[in-house]
Amino acid sequence: MFENLTRKVSGAFEKLRSIRKVGEKQINDALRDLRIALVEADVEYSVVKDLLKRLRERALKEQGLNSDALMMLLYEELLKTLGSESQELKKGIIMMVGLQGTGKTTTAGKLALYLKEKGFRVLVCSTDIRRPAAILQLERLCEKIGVEFLKAQENSAEDIARRAVLEYKNYDFTLLDTAGRLHVDEELMEELESLKSITKPSEVIYVADAMQGQTGLESAKAFHERLNLTGVIVTKMDGDARGGVVLSVRASLGVGIKFVGVGEKLDELEPFYPDRIAQRIIGLGDIQTLAERAKKAMPEDEAQSLAMKVLKGELDLEDMLKQIRFIKNMGPIDKLVGMLPGVGAQLRDLKVDEKLIKKTEAIILSMTKQERKNPHIINMSRKIRIAKGSGTSVSDVNRVLKDYEKMKKMIRKLKSTPGIGPFPRFPM
Repeated sequence: MFENLTRKVSGAFEKLRSIRKVGEKQINDALRDLRIALVEADVEYSVVKDLLKRLRERALKEQGLNSDALMMLLYEELLKTLGSESQELKKGIIMMVGLQGTGKTTTAGKLALYLKEKGFRVLVCSTDIRRPAAILQLERLCEKIGVEFLKAQENSAEDIARRAVLEYKNYDFTLLDTAGRLHVDEELMEELESLKSITKPSEVIYVADAMQGQTGLESAKAFHERLNLTGVIVTKMDGDARGGVVLSVRASLGVGIKFVGVGEKLDELEPFYPDRIAQRIIGLGDIQTLAERAKKAMPEDEAQSLAMKVLKGELDLEDMLKQIRFIKNMGPIDKLVGMLPGVGAQLRDLKVDEKLIKKTEAIILSMTKQERKNPHIINMSRKIRIAKGSGTSVSDVNRVLKDYEKMKKMIRKLKSTPGIGPFPRFPM
């Protein structure tokens, strides 16, 4: 997410690092680089122009400005563009609209799961009678996540919507997935207006594809003119999207982004936090989201126990297996690295061998509990058995054992480092 933009923004400020006091010429040069970076990220030009105009006016008024101060000014102006606060969904009927191919139906399932995990009663309904496969897809998603799906027998979208209104009284949220369209179609837009009139939704959410850039933004404007959108969900933010639509939505439509889709899995929908996005763009990472993922991936008591074992040097292969699964549950490692302050842009080309991680997991699983607790008992005959059981080679087993011993040595070295006092309680 925003790797290329972050890299170029960081590059623009890197040129100013050695200058103690930034003058008008240096400000103009930095703004030129920022303009190029933002335009290449597919941010709407009027948004770029307005943002940089505000930034230039503020920068020229500052006395003794340096690169860090200019970066903080950019951060504040990005927040103004993105909106200063995340936006909660209002309880009621949530009408989801958008073009075909943006992931609208899948996003409805993701949102249902998110709300369910927050403790809300959720009902999901589809009015897309033109595509029966879309209704079936959404029903299967609801079965998978354990959320109620309204199996409507009605023959028109309007009648299904009326039924959804009657059912809503038993739920906190009703998600209404509407028919998609390849382009802004007058007949279908009239249908959406009719559905809005019938359901009187608390939210009308447009689902935008980050890959579509300004093309998707123009479609969103057309929907907004007819339906008065209350928010946007941006999908496919985990791909190679330039991300400009995220910076353009609020300034162009006057409505905020509610959520962003960061992966294909049903639990990969995250609330949109403007401050975190602004931090990532200027290269400060996203520690808050990283911490939330860690907490979700491993319960606090288990994380605490594992941390204490690591610090006391009592780590065995059973614990190593837990660490591997913990990291896997947090998501792809290259994406996690992008959330660390100051390293996301520099390590943008980092490629982690996921197959090697899976191979290590398979090798440890092929060991007996006794072997995991006491790796020193693993002789050649045991290695051959473990290799056959995991579909690997003896050299692969040796590599895992060698990595484990290296990790133990590093932990022992940490323990013996002067100045390290008693081990504290580590909060999650």
